[in-house]
Amino acid sequence: MNKKTIYDRLQMIEDEIQRLNNTLFALKTTDIKVYGKRYEELSTSAALRSERITCQLRNLVFTISSDGKSDYLQQAADVQGIQISSSEQILSITLPGLLSKRKVKTTTAFLHEPLNQALQTYILKHPIQLYKNCVVCFSQIYDQNLSLQRIRDYDNLEFKQILDTIAAYVLVDDTGLFCDSYHTTEFGTHDHTVVSIMDRDTFPAWVKSRQRHIKTISEIS
Repeated sequence: MNKKTIYDRLQMIEDEIQRLNNTLFALKTTDIKVYGKRYEELSTSAALRSERITCQLRNLVFTISSDGKSDYLQQAADVQGIQISSSEQILSITLPGLLSKRKVKTTTAFLHEPLNQALQTYILKHPIQLYKNCVVCFSQIYDQNLSLQRIRDYDNLEFKQILDTIAAYVLVDDTGLFCDSYHTTEFGTHDHTVVSIMDRDTFPAWVKSRQRHIKTISEIS
């Protein structure tokens, strides 16, 4: 890639950053109690623009050499706070923030590429037996200090793409024949999502234990 092309792309990113700054200023001056819908639109716009900026900068890194792509994506996973752990045959994956709405059209590279790399790295270091008859539990954990109006219907959230990425590494199959799903809304100190995968026999005890310790609003699907 020649110098002019790189310069033009950097200029585009700089322009995006300026637009992001303008949106952030608008957010700071918007009364969330009076203009809740407007605040949601602005915050969504800022988040999506940030994702575009991140992906554009990643592509610039990879234009020089793709040899370090896996190392970079693992660092991105660490910076985002993607965490994978296993305890008592339950695999837990912590994702930054809440899952996006299905109707929101945005690149999936921001989250899915680092998640994919994090799963690759984890499986190499911690080989696990593929889950066959299992339950995948999506816990949407909302910041308890913010408005309850932020809580969204499960039908409007993008679970499938996340499950597709995870399934490639830890599930025999993600069809209904082998995999059930469970969705729960919880409250914590900050927004994030936890995906827990376990055998069906383990699920009842997991639910009972979790509901004793965490205030939840749940539904089975």
